[in-house]
Amino acid sequence: MKSKSQLQTILKEDYGINKNVTQSLSLEDCEKLLILLSNHPSAEKLVESFIEKNNELSRNNRYYGQRRSQAEKKLQQLQAEYQKTQKSIVELEEANKELLNRKGFLSVEQQQLEAQIKTLEAQNQGLSSKVQTLTIKNDELIEANDLLKKDNKDLKNTVDQIRLKLAQDINALLQYEDSELRKAMIRLFRWTLG
Repeated sequence: MKSKSQLQTILKEDYGINKNVTQSLSLEDCEKLLILLSNHPSAEKLVESFIEKNNELSRNNRYYGQRRSQAEKKLQQLQAEYQKTQKSIVELEEANKELLNRKGFLSVEQQQLEAQIKTLEAQNQGLSSKVQTLTIKNDELIEANDLLKKDNKDLKNTVDQIRLKLAQDINALLQYEDSELRKAMIRLFRWTLG
């Protein structure tokens, strides 16, 4: 009498029935199956059909297993990309908030600068008006200064003429003999010369 393992080996070698298929069968079931297959060719064809179908299902399982594995990897990649994208979205939203805050700050600063510019323009206009007034006054002062210089020159010439005439007159008077008059005239003459 043969063991179950020996019967499984015969079923595998002669009929192509895999051992893991016959594993759940008992020793008697394996013996009956061997007798059935050896006595009935149609049963053998049925087993061949099952084996072929099993092989096809095995190929399909491998194919779909590979496809499932690829899909799982792709899903992991997509999930990682999704998380990365979500993180980027959060970062961009934060950056956008900061930019909006910065924009608001810059808008306020721009308004303040525009107000300062208007104030400075008003001050500039006031200063321009003052400059024009001062320019007019300066021109008037230059004109008055020129006139005073001319008057001073004329006055100096007049004083020089008076001194010259006085010196000539005193010199003529000094020709006389009176010593007291002469001393007084010398003092006056010295005083007029400065």
